[in-house]
Amino acid sequence: MRLTSKGRYAVRAMLDLTTHSNGNPVRLQEISTRQNISLHYLEQLFRKLRNGQAVKSVRGPGGGYVLARNQDQITIKDVLDCVGENINPARDIVGSEAEAANSLEFHLSKNYFMNLGIIMKEYLATTSLGDLVRKTKETEAEAGIGASSTDSAGIMTSAIRNPIGEINQ
Repeated sequence: MRLTSKGRYAVRAMLDLTTHSNGNPVRLQEISTRQNISLHYLEQLFRKLRNGQAVKSVRGPGGGYVLARNQDQITIKDVLDCVGENINPARDIVGSEAEAANSLEFHLSKNYFMNLGIIMKEYLATTSLGDLVRKTKETEAEAGIGASSTDSAGIMTSAIRNPIGEINQ
């Protein structure tokens, strides 16, 4: 259950494009400079994003990349899917040695991680680039508050969504 740098960089680059585009093409060199991501790596990511129809390329002078759809129609799941990111926490369970044991504990843990994967996919599929950009603007408006903070119990809270309640099996 690990989001690789490929997925994190793709989301950062898409947020940068969304923020700085204003309907005009943005050059990868500009994103590379602002986000401190290798230009060569961005070229590879944007090739996948273009093939996945998340961005369009504009050729010629003043060219670059623009979003292929409205920022509210491109979800974080779309971005991760375009670059081939698989964050399913149950992906390594099927076909494992534990499955051969066919124990109650195996089935309980398998079901738990499969449910976690469903919740993660739903969360990613319901968060758009537009949601994150708006949340960034709201957060910037609040003096001295970052993208996340801690509550009175010292637990990290998200500035994007309210915490999810308990999940019963």
